[in-house]
Amino acid sequence: MEQQTRRTVVRDSLGVAIATGTYGLSFGAVAVTSGLDVWQTCALSLVMFTGASQFALAGVLGSGGTPLAGALAALLLGTRNTLYGLRMAPLLGYRGWRRAAAAHVLIDESTAMAVTRPDRELARTGFLTTGVTIFVLWNLTTLAGAVAGEQLGDPRDLGLDAAVGAAFLALLWPRLTTPLLRVVALLAALVAAGAVTVTPAGVPVLVAAGVAVLVGVLKR
Repeated sequence: MEQQTRRTVVRDSLGVAIATGTYGLSFGAVAVTSGLDVWQTCALSLVMFTGASQFALAGVLGSGGTPLAGALAALLLGTRNTLYGLRMAPLLGYRGWRRAAAAHVLIDESTAMAVTRPDRELARTGFLTTGVTIFVLWNLTTLAGAVAGEQLGDPRDLGLDAAVGAAFLALLWPRLTTPLLRVVALLAALVAAGAVTVTPAGVPVLVAAGVAVLVGVLKR
């Protein structure tokens, strides 16, 4: 019975991982159309490895923002991983280098496939199967997407200059699971749209994040 349960966890985790990992194709393509070269794009997936932050950085650079503004936007979106770590550390129970390695694949999907498990062994199975599989696929498909995107030439000739926004929206939309989250997202989008005309590139992302902070404070 235990073995069957483990197989079920692996099966479910692989389903999530394969669907998510192949989305690296989109990041690879939009990153090179935003001004990064193939090696810079691949390095981001290897070192940063958190989709929302990567798309945010590419979006800021693609709109003419500075690397600092892009890094701040990416860092802001990546702070949720710290909260995941507070929950996952006692659940997984890793120590030393294993904890450091696990932290690198601590993303939305690996967390989701671990937190609902009834014991530590199954939580580790879900976490590692999901996280490692996505990491491998994401990096392979990032390379493929970056090479393909580089061959397309100027993205504006093909209308691909809007690809970053579209890809980021596709990544974000499935996470808006409650009316409150949808309202916050809509307000943040309106604030960002208004800030675009009066602030440097990259700043609208940071300003829009203030909406979420304000809502969080008022909700307490």
